[in-house]
Amino acid sequence: MNKVIALLLICLTGPLWAADFLVDADWLSERIDDDKLVILEVRYHPHRYYTVGHMPGAIQVQRFKDLGDNQVATLMRFPSRQAFEQTLRRWGVNDDSTLLLYDDSSTALAARLYYLLELYGFNMAQVKILNGGTLDWAAFEELTQEPTPTPTPGTVTLKQANPELFVEWPQVYDDVVSRRDPAVVLLDARPKDMYTGKVIRHSIMAGHIPGAINVVSLDGTSSQKWKSDAELAAMYQAIPKDKRIYAYCHDGFRMGLAYVQLKHLGYTDVRLYNGGWSHWGNQLTLPVVEGEQPYSGDFDL
Repeated sequence: MNKVIALLLICLTGPLWAADFLVDADWLSERIDDDKLVILEVRYHPHRYYTVGHMPGAIQVQRFKDLGDNQVATLMRFPSRQAFEQTLRRWGVNDDSTLLLYDDSSTALAARLYYLLELYGFNMAQVKILNGGTLDWAAFEELTQEPTPTPTPGTVTLKQANPELFVEWPQVYDDVVSRRDPAVVLLDARPKDMYTGKVIRHSIMAGHIPGAINVVSLDGTSSQKWKSDAELAAMYQAIPKDKRIYAYCHDGFRMGLAYVQLKHLGYTDVRLYNGGWSHWGNQLTLPVVEGEQPYSGDFDL
């Protein structure tokens, strides 16, 4: 009978994927002294960890250095398992740690870290994101400018990257640009003016990958907090749940937010383009489309 009830719940609400991963400041206040809790701060401008302040006990995450591959030209390719594991151990993370992630960027930066943890097989039941970030905490609690003491090195062990969670550019080119596989939807999570090519940022070329649909992931937040599930569902209504989703953005963070939003809504096959627009948009031989339509010009034929 319990299995029947569980299946019914899944049918009604979608997969029970990290249903309680979003927490508020009260949740953190009640657990901030927990020895197994590791608080990780990812600020847009990391120096503000010191100048503006951070939550007591929070460890600074430097969003580019710690969450990207420092050995390649496209810095925001995913770090290797070994590199990311060493980073987590430096932060004092163990296999049984509870991780609280927060940022000052409507959870887009925290979402990148969340995704990497899932990519490399960490137990996601132990990972939480503070909805509202620094704004939610500072409304009632104080920030400190004193650096958190260096933690005892952790012993966390990660797994190999899950191949069902990411995609490389040749597969994007094959599935979307060349074959136009109807089972695949390409999602561009960047601001609209970057998608259309009106604004060029983080790349040489303007526009988007041919076939990409633009849904701005940050539109799913307001005042640093997530909008309602109904509003998120309406935002992604053009993307069917029975498709495989490839998502990308310009710097690796907004696509992470799209990933978490889609999984929360019950999408079961969401994969991030490793490198995203900072890779594709700087390869002069790869095709791009400008304007508001997924396909135009030669690609509209």
